[in-house]
Amino acid sequence: MVRALGAMSGTSLDGVDAAEVVTDGERIQSFGKSRYREYTAAEREVLRAGLGKWTGPEVEAAAEVCDRVHAEVLAGFSEAEIIGFHGQTLAHAPRRQGTLQVGDGAALAERLGKPVVWDFRSDDVAMGGEGAPLAPFFHFACAKYIGATRPLCFLNLGGVGNLTYVDPRFERPEDAGALIAFDTGPANAPVNDLVQERLGIPWDVDGKVARTGTVETGALELFLAEPYFARMPPKSLDRNDFAEMVSLVKELSDADAAATLTAMCAAGVAQGMEHCPEPPEMVLATGGGRHNPVLMEMLRVSLDCPVKPVEDVGLDGDMLEAQAFAHLAVRVARGLPTSAPGTTGVSACVGGGVVSVPGEA
Repeated sequence: MVRALGAMSGTSLDGVDAAEVVTDGERIQSFGKSRYREYTAAEREVLRAGLGKWTGPEVEAAAEVCDRVHAEVLAGFSEAEIIGFHGQTLAHAPRRQGTLQVGDGAALAERLGKPVVWDFRSDDVAMGGEGAPLAPFFHFACAKYIGATRPLCFLNLGGVGNLTYVDPRFERPEDAGALIAFDTGPANAPVNDLVQERLGIPWDVDGKVARTGTVETGALELFLAEPYFARMPPKSLDRNDFAEMVSLVKELSDADAAATLTAMCAAGVAQGMEHCPEPPEMVLATGGGRHNPVLMEMLRVSLDCPVKPVEDVGLDGDMLEAQAFAHLAVRVARGLPTSAPGTTGVSACVGGGVVSVPGEA
């Protein structure tokens, strides 16, 4: 068992999560310390300016913010033996250019004096995979940790929504049928962008804006007509793949627009549930979206099984993604796969990630 530290900065651009997991890369023994550092408004704008770009000064500036903030956050974990560093996704087009996560793991290893595993997605994309989502192998370990015996789903509501169907009756996450995973559609990102542009606030806290609005069903129907929803999983999205969603609600009031974008997130999840081989026992929500009571109620109405925050089973929904990359770092160090055909569509099970050791640059 290794005390591993993981870090995650998601496409919602809220901040950096860091969390420890004691794991051998297969089983979770326990969870350790965690820390969250919110981005300042200025840092958030630098990162936002780099979204969708592959090169150029905006990408370099975003990388500087990513490296600086992560080094600050991760320096406070003296007991950690290895670090999983996801970096910041700026662009994701696995069927075209590839995937781009800025962040220099080798420099971080030198600065912190610990081995750093990073660049988790490139090998998967190079072998024909989507490069995302990568948390499913950790979700499988979480299902075992909580003692699940029937299929269940983990629903991550970050900037983009993604769903993991876990069948804990299998022995290993790479076993065929153990996992199905894919992006369900946009989640928090469009609502965040809307309220930032119109109201100058980074997100719709507690769904207060959406709560007073009415869903525009015509816009919702146009959204669900997108070809993405007809594609079979595995499949993944870039944060801005559905940027036109905002244009569908541009004539609506602030409240109606927020309500409609929130309903689009829930509708995408409901469509995605149709891909589950068996009805899951429950859906466990993680990520920032689970704090939005309007979104959670829409999900409960739309789905045919209980929808609960992961805290209901003893997990930490604010830190689950960071914990995932701690767990994956140990898997990479041990030569174990981190994705499989059922999770990313990769041609064969693959262990992504580069291991950088201090002094070996």
